[in-house]
Amino acid sequence: MSKFYYGGQAVMEGVMMRGRQRMVVAVRNPSGEIVIHEEPLTARIYTSSWGQWPFVRGLSLLWDTLGLGMRALMWSADVAMSEEEQKIEFSGPVAWTTVAFSLLVSIGLFFLLPTSIAHFLERWFPGQLASAAIEGVVRLGLFVAYLWVIGLMPDIRRVFMYHGAEHKTINAYEAGVALTPSEVRKFTVQHPRCGTSFLFIVVALSIVLFAPFHFDQWYLRLASRLLLIPVLAGIAYEFIRYTASHLDNRLVRALIQPGLWLQGLTTREPDDSMLACAIAALVPVLAADGIQVEMPARTAPAAMPAPLAA
Repeated sequence: MSKFYYGGQAVMEGVMMRGRQRMVVAVRNPSGEIVIHEEPLTARIYTSSWGQWPFVRGLSLLWDTLGLGMRALMWSADVAMSEEEQKIEFSGPVAWTTVAFSLLVSIGLFFLLPTSIAHFLERWFPGQLASAAIEGVVRLGLFVAYLWVIGLMPDIRRVFMYHGAEHKTINAYEAGVALTPSEVRKFTVQHPRCGTSFLFIVVALSIVLFAPFHFDQWYLRLASRLLLIPVLAGIAYEFIRYTASHLDNRLVRALIQPGLWLQGLTTREPDDSMLACAIAALVPVLAADGIQVEMPARTAPAAMPAPLAA
């Protein structure tokens, strides 16, 4: 069995962690208590052997982001803003409508707009490579600007602090130290397998991968970009896995450095209460995989909804 890399994402006032068997979200409610949601991972992308094939397994990262990640984010918002846990809903039409709208905005902003700008500038900068480079630079510029702008919002800054807590906790676990706030606090908020680095790699690779698909019709270009997203995700994921296991190599460290720098926009130093929340999310994930560590004090789990359908 190949090595499994634990990870997760920040949510509203909490952290989501994912393992081989289980996903756990730990969120602080307005009373300051940590509310836990645990859910088994039953989708075929996790349970089938083909889901772990090289390049195919990168799709699980997309599934996490679009499926589990968005659901966890919506649930955490309900917990963070509600005193009554029985009113919390982890899924539903409102959540999935929000996801669909967010996807449409993302496609328009990070795919349609850069493609259109590159198409317009071709009269002054002709050629496939020049067009792909302009498209990639515009896409990266929009991505960096977006992260910088949302980082100015107080609520998002707190999410970025929880993002830092998630990274510190994973770093501490991988270093083999005790999962306590005092120990976890010593680690960096940067992590080489961060989703921010993953997206940077996707943007960088898109310059080369999109270059051959130099259609004159903008809608064909856009269609080719959308169809190539799974391919980009697969290649980027394998790059992340390779570099994660070769961090002692100077060339590898140089290649991942831009992604680590970019994490400066999406992480902040967390406080101890945030670290405790991240630890509370990771410990049951490890336990589900047969890795026993001391369980921190926590509140009772929230009621478990139906698992995410495959």
